[in-house]
Amino acid sequence: MANDSDSMTIVTTIISLAHSLNLKVVAEGVDAEEQRKFLRLLKCDEMQGYLFSRPVPKNDLLALLQARSTPER
Repeated sequence: MANDSDSMTIVTTIISLAHSLNLKVVAEGVDAEEQRKFLRLLKCDEMQGYLFSRPVPKNDLLALLQARSTPER
């Protein structure tokens, strides 16, 4: 995305179109910090992908979410 101007144009257009329709945008497949930064600058609402977590078995998901929501001391 970051190295291809055509891809960046498509991503920017999709985010803009979705927001003009009052939709939230979820980017899938975010696996690099550079992608996250660009998507944040483009006002992408949510992101998911390997940058945040590898796939997790259903039985382990609750423990993962609880660990991430616990405030650090």
